[in-house]
Amino acid sequence: MSEDSPAQAKRIKKGLVIVNTGNGKGKTTAALGILLRAWGRDMRVGGIQFFKHENSNYGELRALERMGIALTPVGDGFTWMSRDMDETQAKALHGWELAKAKILSGDYDVFLMDEFTYVMHYGWLDAGEVVAWLAEHKPPMLHLIITGRDAPEALIAFADLVTEMREVKHPFREQGVRAQKGIEF
Repeated sequence: MSEDSPAQAKRIKKGLVIVNTGNGKGKTTAALGILLRAWGRDMRVGGIQFFKHENSNYGELRALERMGIALTPVGDGFTWMSRDMDETQAKALHGWELAKAKILSGDYDVFLMDEFTYVMHYGWLDAGEVVAWLAEHKPPMLHLIITGRDAPEALIAFADLVTEMREVKHPFREQGVRAQKGIEF
């Protein structure tokens, strides 16, 4: 008689905390792939982009809007281009409040917090406090995806799945090829 593999023996279902981090490209793209897959399974999906400008019109936002999926940008653009870091920080913190409300709403099966690691990396939110809030309030079956470079150790320890994107080769660095429509935005 054969024993069940660990995966067969335990049939645990739970909402996962998924972190895509690292210096390589693809963190948001991988998260969007999960949203797409979940939407195809009739799951309720949405999210917040913490630093993309609130008036952004990127390709993923256009596609998601056509699908009826809200991925809400709440920022004022890239931090390195910010003219007012206090405003950038305020928008990001407002995004956290909005994310908490959406997480608690019960309206989602999969929720994306895109570029959220930066809010903790910049010290605008304490990672331990974020993790404590998520541990106490995240609905048990909600899959939560968090993206961004420099994920704090507390978040990595808390997450169920962590993927680190590592840049091996980049067309801008090697060839001077700038970001392209449909590929990066």
